[in-house]
Amino acid sequence: MSTAFSEAVFGPPGQEQALIVRRSRQARRMRLSVDPRNGAVTLSLPWRASLKPALNWADAQWAWVEQALAKLPRPSPILPGGIFPFEGEDLIVDWSADRPRTVRHEPGRLVFGGPRDAVTSRVIAWAKRHARETLERETMEIAAVAGVSIGRIGVGDPRARWGSCAVNGDIRYSWRLIMAPVFVRRSTVAHEVAHRVHMDHSPSFHALAAKLYGGDPNEARAWLRANGSALHWVGRE
Repeated sequence: MSTAFSEAVFGPPGQEQALIVRRSRQARRMRLSVDPRNGAVTLSLPWRASLKPALNWADAQWAWVEQALAKLPRPSPILPGGIFPFEGEDLIVDWSADRPRTVRHEPGRLVFGGPRDAVTSRVIAWAKRHARETLERETMEIAAVAGVSIGRIGVGDPRARWGSCAVNGDIRYSWRLIMAPVFVRRSTVAHEVAHRVHMDHSPSFHALAAKLYGGDPNEARAWLRANGSALHWVGRE
């Protein structure tokens, strides 16, 4: 795999996206894509494809790319008086400089103080801590039901997956799951724990994941398909 940036850009002023050129030995044809999680515009090419004709082709798709970028979720900055999604609920960011800096979750709001320029980082740090604690607890609860052992449990900010399970039993999640409704998060946890029994996506795996979740995971998957991309734009200006 080889990745580079071209001089071609897409998007409105202030939100420009440089065209990413990615060569792959597995690619059989040119492909242009817009990532709904961050707006990245990528031109995928076979390893030995000529670059100039490919760039000309990408430029001819300008209208399609601009249309795709226009449909992306809007940046959702974390601002005083604004909202922060938490477990499917919109919490008011209730900030005042003269309050203690520690974030407190009160009904319908997050209450805290400190420097104005630390509002975003303070809320995200609080959400990550809560995500790590919640996901670790729920993972261990569901693992006990499944009768499996779990390695280390962590959270990060991946773009491609909401969760992943390694062969050694380590499980990592996107901290942004804490913003989704509870049923979405628990379905994701059940999915990853089920991989401790089936390291595949066979019918047996899906049956176990549904059993551990206690319902139909399709609803959670549908929610993520419809709304998951927007979670990646929270905290962006």
